[in-house]
Amino acid sequence: MIRRPSSFGQCAGPVSRRSFLEAGALGLAGFGLSDLLRLRALASEASRPMPRRSVIFVWLPGGPPHMETYDMKPQAPSEYRGDFHPIRTNVPGMEICELFPLQAKIADKFNIIRSLHHEFADHGGAHKRFMTGRIPATPTEFVNDAPAVTSIVTKMLEARHRGALPPVVAGVDGGRGHIDTFCLGPAYLGSAQTPFMVVGDPSAPDFKVQNLGLTADMAVRLDDRTHLLKGMDRLRRDLDQSGLVEAMDRFSQRAVTMLTSASVREAFDLSLEPTAVRDRYGWSAYGQRGLLARRLVEAGCPFVTMVWENPFPSKPMPKPCTYNWDSHAVNCHMFDDARWRFPVYDQAVSALIQDLYDRGLDKEVLLVVTGEFGRTPRLEQTKGSQTGVAQPGRDHWPQAGSLIVSGGGMRTGQIIGATNSKGEYPTERPITPNDIWATVYQHLGIDYNDSLPDYTGRPMPILPFGAPIPELLGSAS
Repeated sequence: MIRRPSSFGQCAGPVSRRSFLEAGALGLAGFGLSDLLRLRALASEASRPMPRRSVIFVWLPGGPPHMETYDMKPQAPSEYRGDFHPIRTNVPGMEICELFPLQAKIADKFNIIRSLHHEFADHGGAHKRFMTGRIPATPTEFVNDAPAVTSIVTKMLEARHRGALPPVVAGVDGGRGHIDTFCLGPAYLGSAQTPFMVVGDPSAPDFKVQNLGLTADMAVRLDDRTHLLKGMDRLRRDLDQSGLVEAMDRFSQRAVTMLTSASVREAFDLSLEPTAVRDRYGWSAYGQRGLLARRLVEAGCPFVTMVWENPFPSKPMPKPCTYNWDSHAVNCHMFDDARWRFPVYDQAVSALIQDLYDRGLDKEVLLVVTGEFGRTPRLEQTKGSQTGVAQPGRDHWPQAGSLIVSGGGMRTGQIIGATNSKGEYPTERPITPNDIWATVYQHLGIDYNDSLPDYTGRPMPILPFGAPIPELLGSAS
C-alpha cells in the first residue's frame, strides 16, 4: 500500500532541499539563487536556440486501474471485469469507461496506450523505474539511485532556457513536497537540478505560491545587493576579458528577475483566469492544477509535472474512498472510489486537452497522463480498514497498464497496443516507460542517446534503452 501524507515523506534518504526560489530569497546576502544559476550555466552545454516545445506530465500515484479506465474487458469473467461498462467515443472502435463521458467526446484529440508494462510491483520500485527510466538498484523505497527525468530535463535545457520561469515545475498536495516523495531526486546530477515545487491545493480559496515575491525589507536588501553586484561587476569587467564575468552578470540578473518578475507571479496566479475557464476545469485539485499547468507552459516553462492524488485535499474524504489511485480493497471500495474520483478526473483531463487545442498549443505541448502501473485483472475482496466490511479492490500490477497522450503535433485518435482477454499482459506493441521518455525527450529536442557524468565522472546514458513510439511521431491530420 502507498503511504499516507503523514508518513510518506519519512523514507530514508537525503534531507529535503530548499525550494528553487526559496534558496534565492534566503540567500540574498550570501550563496543564493544566482550562485546556483551560475554553477548550472558554467557546467552546461554551449548555448543554442531552443524550440518552443513543452511537456505536461500528469502523474496519478498509486496506479489507476486499467480495466476500469481505458482497457475495459466486458466479455471477461465477472471476477475480472468489474462493475462499469464501456461507452463509445467519437473515434470508431475506441471505447472507454462510462464514467468518462467528456473524454468520449474528444477522443479524437488523444491516444490510448494499452500495453505499458515493467517489472516492479512496489510503489517505490515502480516510481523509480518510471521516473528515472532505469532499472532501480532496489525494488522498494523512494530515493533514486539515478536522476529523475525532471533533473535530466533541467540539466539538458538550462543552457537553452531563457525565460524567467524555472525549467521544471511540479505541483503536489500539502505535505507531499519532499523531493523523494515521488522519486524526483537528482542523484548524481546534484540538488540544483530539481524542480520548483508548488505545494498545496490550488482550488482552495487561500491558495498561494510561496517565495514568488519579496517583502519590503527583503526588497531593500535586494536593492543594496544589486547595486553592490553592479559595482563589483564593473570593476571585474575591467580586469577580466574571458567572458566569465559577463556570464555571472547575466545569471545574477536572471535570479533577480525570478524573484521580482510580475510575469512569473502572473503565470502562477489562477485568479487572472476567467471564472468560466476555472469552472470548465472544475474546482478540484485536479482541475486547477491542470489549468495551472497550461498557464505555465504558455508562459514558457518547458516541463510541468502535476500530481493528481486526492481530488479534494482541502475537504473531508468519503469513507469508502482512498487518498490516491491505490485501490486495494483494504484501502477503499474501488467502485465507490471510482464514482467519486473518475468524474473529477474526466472533467479535468478533458478540459486540459480541449484547452490546449483551443489555444493552439497542441503542436507545442505534449501531454502525458499516467500512473506507475495498472491493477490486478482479478478482483480481490477484503475487509476495508475504513468501512469494516468486505469490499472489492485490485492490487498492484506492473505487467499491464494504460495511459493517454495528447498534443505534441502527433497523430491522435489511436489505440496503441493491446492486452489479452483478461487484461493480464500485452499481446501487441509492448511499451516500457523508457519508450514514453524517449518520445518526451525527442519532443523537447533532447538527444536521449546523450550521456551525463555520474559521481565519478563516468558518462551515464540519459536512457539506457528505449525508443520513441513511432505511432506518435507523425503529424496530426
